Amino acid sequence: MVAVAEDRPVRRPTRGVRLLLVAFCCLTAAAVVSLVVLADRTEQTFAWTIQPPVTAAFLGSGYAAGLVLSALALRSDDWPAVRVPYVTVLVFTWFTAAATFVHLDRMHVNTPGTGPVAVPAAWLWLVVYVVIPVGMAVLLVRQERPERGRAPDVPIPRALAAVLALQGVVLLVVGVALFVAPTLSERLWPWTLTPLTARVVAAWLLAFAVAVGLSVADGDLLRLRIATVAYTAFGVFQVVTLLRFRDEVQWSGLPARVLVAMLVAIIATGAVGWALSRRGSRALIYGRQG
Repeated sequence: MVAVAEDRPVRRPTRGVRLLLVAFCCLTAAAVVSLVVLADRTEQTFAWTIQPPVTAAFLGSGYAAGLVLSALALRSDDWPAVRVPYVTVLVFTWFTAAATFVHLDRMHVNTPGTGPVAVPAAWLWLVVYVVIPVGMAVLLVRQERPERGRAPDVPIPRALAAVLALQGVVLLVVGVALFVAPTLSERLWPWTLTPLTARVVAAWLLAFAVAVGLSVADGDLLRLRIATVAYTAFGVFQVVTLLRFRDEVQWSGLPARVLVAMLVAIIATGAVGWALSRRGSRALIYGRQG
């Protein structure tokens, strides 16, 4: 649970927010199985066929980080601690919905897969990416209320904020480039991406770019512990993916080196943020007891 300062009233997530987070947990768990465990069988188990398998696993690792994010958010009773995870998921779903409907011809409802699961998986995907983005946006408007004049309980150190801001800019620039002009993936990415997969990869990059921006703007490590854990998980899961499918990665080019450096930086900054928030939470609790 996230510690809350005694002089700040608790604003609990609404029941609707919790239900959508539960739904996202279930859906992301299913996506992890289809995209990570069965990365080489997406023509049978997923909404569209993804090649090469490293792309499927990269997307699935993003869903695994999303699962961590949503599951931890469900454990918190304080909306300000849930806000960044919730908005991260919201941004991802909106960009993924846009990519889906731009590339409807790639879905297994139009381009048949193989086996009995492919078409139902495609229909489920389409329903999810109509209902979830709209539902989350409506609930966010109902849940959110502006906060004014609240000082951070555990301020983010300036050096960490600067590093996070730099990472956010890189994620934003690459994400926008891949989403707007997916053919740039030939120069920006260390393996082949189709226009659809480039845009869904971009959706994850943009979602975490927004999360980083919101975290820096919020400035309170105590309320960002969930985000720091998920950020670290994202980096770790993607490094494991690169190692698992290392034969499919073009290691000799600059994109591979930049991607690895970025993932290492994400792991490091996320871990530092988590450690500092944990230490700050303990100091806050001990200070109250004293």
